[in-house]
Amino acid sequence: MWNWLARCLLPGRERADAIDSALWTATLQGHDFLAELNPAEQGALRQLCVEFLARKQFHGAQGLVITDAMALAIAAQACLPLLHLEAGASASRLLRWYDDFVGIVLHPAQVVAARETVDEAGVVHQYHEVLAGEAMDQGPVMLNWHDVARSNASAAEGYNLVIHEFAHKLELRDGQPQGCPPLPRGFLASHSPGAARAAWLAVLQPAYDAFREQVIRAERFGGAVPWMDSYGAESLSEFFAVACEAYFVQRPRFSQEFPALRALFDAFFRPG
Repeated sequence: MWNWLARCLLPGRERADAIDSALWTATLQGHDFLAELNPAEQGALRQLCVEFLARKQFHGAQGLVITDAMALAIAAQACLPLLHLEAGASASRLLRWYDDFVGIVLHPAQVVAARETVDEAGVVHQYHEVLAGEAMDQGPVMLNWHDVARSNASAAEGYNLVIHEFAHKLELRDGQPQGCPPLPRGFLASHSPGAARAAWLAVLQPAYDAFREQVIRAERFGGAVPWMDSYGAESLSEFFAVACEAYFVQRPRFSQEFPALRALFDAFFRPG
């Protein structure tokens, strides 16, 4: 199963052509939002994928056998947010954003996880939660292949599970899942990290508040259903991840629906 990945892991095999050309072409053609990249972007993404596959370990859950095509599809989507993140940076440098974990666990379908919380009175509450995926701080990423396999079809809805979970990895670099990744020095002409964060939230928070209000109106009063995944109304962190999905896989519609947020994301994901 891992013959192709083993070739990628051989010492010195860090060139983009370490990925089989036919498999790479099939990956691009199977995802419209990747096929739309220009040749230079596709080449840079390919190099990122080589590095990513050399650093990460895939584990199939519940007997799932992970093929080369599956691993590459996940790698390409996971690396897409890094493509322009730091102008001129090497693939190795860009992948430092994902250096807090090694494992990627892939389930056949969504999973039911047992949860436990303790309230302010010290009472323990146990419940079950259906998960499409999960990104744990300093831990692995969990995905389900059913949703990943539909990445191209679900792009019209602005939905992409891989990008969602890796967006959480980006924001977790800042310590807490609060909808704000670590921002570069001078972001939006700010003079301090605190000012940069304030500038970010000055755009993200109102967009989240308006989206959450739209979701509430749709669910309670039969209002118009929002285009983006309503899961984004759960918290500012989830809104950031859901918005990242839409930004990368359905940019025209996202730009139409969230012009201020598109400009904010451009400033971070496509600086210069």
